Amino acid sequence: MTMAKAINAGLRATLANNPKSLLMGEDIGDLGGVYRVTEGLKKEFGAHRVMDTPLAESGIVGTAIGLALRGYQPICEIQFDGFVFPAFNQITTQLAKMHSRSEGNLHVPVVIRIPYGGGIGSIEHHSESPEALFAHTAGLRIITPSTPADAYWMIQQAVECPDPVIFFEPKRRYWLKGDVDTETAGQDPFTASVVRAGTDATVVAYGPLVPVALSAAEAAAADGHSVEVIDLRSLSPIDFDTIEASVKKTGRLIVAHEAPTFGGLGGEIAARISERCFYSLEAPAIRVGGFHMPYPIAKVEESYLPDIDRILEALERAFAY
Repeated sequence: MTMAKAINAGLRATLANNPKSLLMGEDIGDLGGVYRVTEGLKKEFGAHRVMDTPLAESGIVGTAIGLALRGYQPICEIQFDGFVFPAFNQITTQLAKMHSRSEGNLHVPVVIRIPYGGGIGSIEHHSESPEALFAHTAGLRIITPSTPADAYWMIQQAVECPDPVIFFEPKRRYWLKGDVDTETAGQDPFTASVVRAGTDATVVAYGPLVPVALSAAEAAAADGHSVEVIDLRSLSPIDFDTIEASVKKTGRLIVAHEAPTFGGLGGEIAARISERCFYSLEAPAIRVGGFHMPYPIAKVEESYLPDIDRILEALERAFAY
């Protein structure tokens, strides 16, 4: 099934199995969401479980916090990535801190679904990659799937997590198809996955760039280089152990993400692995990402987004040492 259908199926399973779960968001009911990810769920579970909200992201998240404190497990949809900023204060100063502020006595199991990233030819505020802003805030768990199978299981695992979870959905991969095993539970969502084994270099990516990294690894293989690809899956916490084990084997690290390189998660990963693997690295850790600028207009976004060539160029630099 497609990733969009996989998330829909995961939400359906959650609503069916957990009577305290509910969906909230703009146009998610009758319309089924802009991307139809929640299509059919209101008809199946009713307006008291799948609720259309006003156009007020701060109100959506604030209401969800109150519901969570009363024992519910709300799942909020932010219609587009760039629309999350009106709710930024609620997320970073209330949602992320409630458990710590109460000395562990209160849990706020809120899931916030955010379609993110570019590549869909959209207008301003519809193609952002704000994950680093939330990863910098302690108290939030952040995960992002790259396959339909992961999407199906990770959304259910996010709802069951007692902590607040930001669930970033790579919108340009909504139509990516893949096999989904709905019987065997997926792996821990807070661990990384080695999706291609290799011996010469490690490429770490997540969400929308995982297919790009895999294509780059295939292209590198044609030149005789064996590239290992890691799907990070969890952006907070980050599974540094899996990355460290890979880099100690390959000796080279490339970190790729759509978000701007400056201040991005790639910098944290590069620094941490440089500390852990200093004597194993054959070359400096190299970051590949977007440019430090507002997301450009649709007709030039392909020049902004990291592609196969930019990952291959980074690999060539690493192999040159």
